[in-house]
Amino acid sequence: MNRTVARALTRLYPRGWRDRYGPEFEAFLCDGDEGIGALADVVWSALREHMMRNPGGKMDQLAQSFQSMVKRPSAFLPVTMSLTALALVLVHIAVFGSAREADEGTTAHLWQLLMAAQLPVIAFFAIKWLPRAPRQTLGVLALQAGAVLASMAPVFYFNL
Repeated sequence: MNRTVARALTRLYPRGWRDRYGPEFEAFLCDGDEGIGALADVVWSALREHMMRNPGGKMDQLAQSFQSMVKRPSAFLPVTMSLTALALVLVHIAVFGSAREADEGTTAHLWQLLMAAQLPVIAFFAIKWLPRAPRQTLGVLALQAGAVLASMAPVFYFNL
């Protein structure tokens, strides 16, 4: 691979990573294959380094702060699903009122699907991250539980 291209690809990585691995990585890229797959792997790896890095921390430490845990899809997806279910209920109440219907409507079915679908995602998150970072994981699980309770509150309050 061309040294200029190798240097440009190395510049995609965070500064801390470049300081530690930059020269060796450039030499590796210059000696290696320059196929489109290799270029895509390097760009993807650089993106992951930016997303997973520990700001202000050392390179050897895993980035396991509460903020980095919340950014994981298995952490924020259940919260998003709960808030979507809450928005559905609130829009339904605003449009149709809080009177109980004889038959469950589309809103009730969507709410039930959203609430049930997040359970396996929460279980996956807990199983994967509780052993690795218990303190931060418990904080995220508390956030997820709060979102679930917020979504359930209008259903119970209005007896829907």
